[in-house]
Amino acid sequence: MTEPAPLQQVDRTYVRLRGRKLSYFSGCDYFRVASHPLVLRAAQSAIKQIGLNVAASRMTTGNHAIYGELESALAKFFGVECALVLSAGYLAPSAVAQALAGNFSHVLIDERAHAALIDAAKMFECPVLKFRHRDAPDFARAVGRCGRGSRPIALTDGMFSSDGSVAPLRVYRDLLPRDAVVLVDDAHGGGVLGKTGRGTVEHERVAGPRVIQCITLSKAFGSSGGAVLGTRELREQILAKSRIAMGSTPPPLPMAAAAIAAIGILKRDPRIRDRLEANTRYVKTALARAGYSTPEDAPGPIVSISFDDPGKTKRLHRNLMAAGIYPPFMKYPGGPADGYFRFAISSEHSRRQLAELVKVLVKFRKRPVA
Repeated sequence: MTEPAPLQQVDRTYVRLRGRKLSYFSGCDYFRVASHPLVLRAAQSAIKQIGLNVAASRMTTGNHAIYGELESALAKFFGVECALVLSAGYLAPSAVAQALAGNFSHVLIDERAHAALIDAAKMFECPVLKFRHRDAPDFARAVGRCGRGSRPIALTDGMFSSDGSVAPLRVYRDLLPRDAVVLVDDAHGGGVLGKTGRGTVEHERVAGPRVIQCITLSKAFGSSGGAVLGTRELREQILAKSRIAMGSTPPPLPMAAAAIAAIGILKRDPRIRDRLEANTRYVKTALARAGYSTPEDAPGPIVSISFDDPGKTKRLHRNLMAAGIYPPFMKYPGGPADGYFRFAISSEHSRRQLAELVKVLVKFRKRPVA
């Protein structure tokens, strides 16, 4: 995998690449709160007042009060009993797995699950069975293969980053035995989906003790770190048994302060989610009319486009650059093997930016020439 050219983000929805300013439909800062004045002010204030880093794990001498404040804010925002903040969203499922290893007979995992879940699956210390991507009948067959008396745990992304589609969490939960659990990596859904932004769990109406939700603070909340959302008992188990929780330094203090500010913005201003939904609908509706595939079961603010012909990929890349749009082409686990364009829509993109993106893609669909 080739390391991409460095980018400098400017003006919230643009980047500078080799001196050129381009519209930016990549990254997953869906509300652009990473550059919100209140969030920046919170981080700057924290640097001045409490410094950068505790330089120790929370279970030794690094348990700063701001982490408790962030956990309280997260628990209230997501409507759960407890939250536990960790150094990275990627590590949250593994921390759960380390804490609950030995409690389950099988792991059931979506074949296109994020690498964070693939790594976590190995830590449950039980057989791992894959099921076809978002395929409820195949999930049911996997449950059946576990046998009578089994207690499986299902691992899946909430909103898949490759195309914005959502896992059928309610169906999975209902197909599992009553004492089984669903572990959801909701890095992209948390803060974005659901009436109040509580994520895929709210979108699918599956809140409860049988669902463990893991989130990142680097997407909707524009900061850094991750968290596990669930019960107080789960939090205590992670702190007691997870090597990740015991041995890693938590997020930098200014990042915790920034996340608290971002949560406040999303909580106080529901219009920000309305703008994101409106921008997403505008782009997807226009592309659907032009013949692009925009699945109805993909409510997330992501548009994914791929081609079998490498020539088309190169031409679209050139056309986007000519229009002043950064081409968000990537090869990433879970997406098409030959790579794809992933356009991440934000609440802060202007209608002019959105219209220009649609214009380029529609023109390319009708006449894919340079």
